[in-house]
Amino acid sequence: MHVSHLTLHSFRSYDSLEVPLSRGVTAFLGSNGQGKTNIVEAVDYLSRLSSHRVAADAPLVKQGAASAVVRAAVVKEGRTAVLEVEINPGRSNRARVNKSPLPRARDLVGLMRTVLFSPEDLALVKGDPSERRRFLDDLMVLRAPRMAGVKADYERVLKQRNALLKTSLGDRRRGPDEHFAGTLAVWDDQLVRLGAEIVTVRAGLTDELGPLLADAYAAVAKDAARTEATVTYQPAVVPPAGPQGATTLDRATVEEAFRAELERRRDEERQRGLTLVGPHRDELALAVGPLPVKGYASHGESWSYALAMRLACYDLLRADGDDPILILDDVFAELDTDRRDRLAERVADAEQVLVTAAVGADVPSILDGPRVQVRREVDP
Repeated sequence: MHVSHLTLHSFRSYDSLEVPLSRGVTAFLGSNGQGKTNIVEAVDYLSRLSSHRVAADAPLVKQGAASAVVRAAVVKEGRTAVLEVEINPGRSNRARVNKSPLPRARDLVGLMRTVLFSPEDLALVKGDPSERRRFLDDLMVLRAPRMAGVKADYERVLKQRNALLKTSLGDRRRGPDEHFAGTLAVWDDQLVRLGAEIVTVRAGLTDELGPLLADAYAAVAKDAARTEATVTYQPAVVPPAGPQGATTLDRATVEEAFRAELERRRDEERQRGLTLVGPHRDELALAVGPLPVKGYASHGESWSYALAMRLACYDLLRADGDDPILILDDVFAELDTDRRDRLAERVADAEQVLVTAAVGADVPSILDGPRVQVRREVDP
């Protein structure tokens, strides 16, 4: 899979931009602020409908414009499809495939797959659990696009349930409220059903990532003192251990444990006006050897681990039969020479690699291909 042409309208710093692309490596070179990252960000956005740089869509639209358009001609197995998204901050985005509108913008997710490395990836190992949940969920949706709807529905139910719990904050001294209890039961049912599905899919995904992560870390951190990398999914709702001490994360078992934990913490939730149980509180535990990465790993080890996480995603998606588009956004400047070369060796045979760098010397020679100099000609 690769992008053969990219078109931008009112996206970030660009009024209009046409970028022809080819298979193999293309490097966009330029000093900071010239707009090279905006180009690869647009490709990644078309894959996931979210940005690796900002949480909201508004910054993606050029100042003074009402909307932005990202369009790409994507070639897969010799066939070309034109994917397009119209970004409308404050309103629903619109998506099209070959000029035909899709019922929902999120139906575009997964039609093109990307794996993006960026300096922000250090937050995967040093940041809050929300960063690691987002990493897992992005991969989950790319592999199973219907999970975008499950996740959106869960977040909607969670928001409604939290709003209901907050209404009870001033009523704790009163007796049981039948309306409150009945409404809460409805939200509980939906939260449990949707949440259990997310938990079981995340758990299975983590099991698949584990050996790929270990292999990638051993390659990237070659000759390091500790090279045994592990990843463990830690759900907020843990079913009781079985006869041999093992915990089963099948959907029915998770639903049962989820419901029991909601019941156990009901009074605490009412006191705090907040849902305290569910996949929105899960963690992805990262370790090298016996120690967690966060708080114990050196800066170099942390970078190697973050790179290994992205490489594991790439290997997993590739094993599915799709060679995802690799995006290396200003990564090489953050790495020493050895890590640069090891990363380049791991990705050199990808069908398409898009690189951004300040200068050509930052890009390892093994990643040979067109070099495009990017200079901003319009105000942001």
